[in-house]
Amino acid sequence: MSEESERLAKALIEFREAEGISVRELAHRTQLSQATIRLHESDCGRPPVPIAARRFEEGLGWAPGSIPTDSSETTDLVLPPDSSVGTG
Repeated sequence: MSEESERLAKALIEFREAEGISVRELAHRTQLSQATIRLHESDCGRPPVPIAARRFEEGLGWAPGSIPTDSSETTDLVLPPDSSVGTG
């Protein structure tokens, strides 16, 4: 358990309780899976991937970049060239 993951877990639980919402509703609001919410509420000790961290920050009203992320995960998406372009 890291201090940061513990802080996030506590914040998520407190937020849900204050709002009177379920894991399902928080998942809907953040556009994350219920499994992701449960994982981070259980304080797994791992930082969230960047997209989850950004959505947690938005949902909790925290400043962008305030949740450390799993640096092994990247948010850059590289698509292969579209072979259908220019053919006819």
